[in-house]
Amino acid sequence: MANADRFSGKTVIVTGAGSGIGRATALRLASEGATVIAADVNQESLDKLAAEIDVRTVAGDLTDGDVIARVVAAADGRIDGLANVAGIMDGFLPAGEVDDATWDRVMGVNVTAPMRLVRAVLPVMTAGGGGAIVNVSSEAGLRGSAAGAAYTTSKHAVIGLTRSVAVVYGKDGVRSNAVAPGGVATNIEAVPKSQFGYERLSPYFGNAAGTAQPEQLAAAITWLLSDDASNTNGVVLASDGGWNAV
Repeated sequence: MANADRFSGKTVIVTGAGSGIGRATALRLASEGATVIAADVNQESLDKLAAEIDVRTVAGDLTDGDVIARVVAAADGRIDGLANVAGIMDGFLPAGEVDDATWDRVMGVNVTAPMRLVRAVLPVMTAGGGGAIVNVSSEAGLRGSAAGAAYTTSKHAVIGLTRSVAVVYGKDGVRSNAVAPGGVATNIEAVPKSQFGYERLSPYFGNAAGTAQPEQLAAAITWLLSDDASNTNGVVLASDGGWNAV
């Protein structure tokens, strides 16, 4: 249940805010009093979000450094939280079939863009006495059987980034945690591009514990961003219905 005052006076950046988990997170944060900076590649989706809540929107591809700069500038000198939610899949392409374009794009969106945002917000957070970063990883960041080579590698990398920031900047008041979803009902593209890859991986999907709703992930993300999680740093929180326990 939302707490109307939990983020009062705080400014939080949310990427991928036009749909799915990002949208649900932006809505939850706004309902709890946050000033939300909503970033997404889709302007139309951001316009729909802005019609529902008071939000500052930035449209653009986060692999573009200029877009990162616009997102940070929209926060107007105060950043209390960052939720790196935006991400793309890889068509279940195995290492023997993944093409350079897919690899580079997945790594760019899922790893490089979040790193650049983290890099950009850290000076603002540390100057302000601290902040909270939440990166969205995946069950694919915990195992090798949930996606193709590029996506799996990218989500493992997100966990490495999360833990590195937690260790190095924890003493500056910055908490860095990750959420690892299982299956979630979103519009992320997950059409298999490799019959071989999908056939090898699909037997493991039976271990998944069903499909979550974006709002369930938003609840986990907003908790980690909030002061309620003030003693939580460097953690990978599996929000997957128990898949990680199998």
